Amino acid sequence: MQEAKLEARFQMWVARGGRVRLEPTERRVRARLGGITVADSRRAQLLYLPPPFNAYALPRDDVRWELLHESGIASTMPAVGEVKQWTVAAGGQVRDGAVWTFPQPPPGLEPLVGLAVIRWQMMDAWFEEDDEVFVHPRDPYHRVDVLNSSRHVKVSVGGEVVAETRRPRLLFETSLPVRYYIPMLDVRMDLLESSDTISRCPYKGVASYWSVRLGGTLHADLAWSYRSPIPECPKIENLIAFFNERVDLDIDEERVQRPQTPWSVGPDGQAPNRVADRAVPPADNGSV
Repeated sequence: MQEAKLEARFQMWVARGGRVRLEPTERRVRARLGGITVADSRRAQLLYLPPPFNAYALPRDDVRWELLHESGIASTMPAVGEVKQWTVAAGGQVRDGAVWTFPQPPPGLEPLVGLAVIRWQMMDAWFEEDDEVFVHPRDPYHRVDVLNSSRHVKVSVGGEVVAETRRPRLLFETSLPVRYYIPMLDVRMDLLESSDTISRCPYKGVASYWSVRLGGTLHADLAWSYRSPIPECPKIENLIAFFNERVDLDIDEERVQRPQTPWSVGPDGQAPNRVADRAVPPADNGSV
């Protein structure tokens, strides 16, 4: 059953332009578990797989192999073949199946024989050089551009205007809808309630969420903001963005059609509440 799901995800990814491949990076890459460095490499390669499996493939000599033991589990993954799984034990933490090796990779991926993939979410922390990176490896082909704008942006929920501005900042991110970041002074903050929800994006940082309360109805996690974005994305600091998929958005007096994305409201009336969730990932990108 699991392999059938992987195959379906792989075919979906390929249909969107995804391609399994290895690309070298000059970044120093480290993975830590339980306060122990499990791997430290200056020879990492980025292995493009269907998200959420994008990963760094590291030379075996750069992995603390004494911290690993065979899990006895083998599986098959589309486009890479047999996957041998290893358990990591470090700093009092144990992660079953946290490391993958590939005994017989297909043509074109032969270098995988000498590499090991450490599953991102099974480590406590990852670093590129000395910066901690969240969610998944940064894709060098993924862009985030933030532009100042004078567009007239109006956000409505249930017919009630909750934000309106002529000084938004527009965030353009590869494969995602445009996000309109609005100054708090132009948002009806009296209608917003801070949420406990947070998410992490490798390209922007840690997001905090806001719910909208109208009358007796709470619209959970409709908006988010980055209080301290990473240095590469400073222009969105303390601005608020709403899910285009779940509010009524007018740009220059024209209603914008709600995009269909993994954050759209489903047939059951429910929607994922974190911008990091991505049920049907665009090609080559992990969670955002």
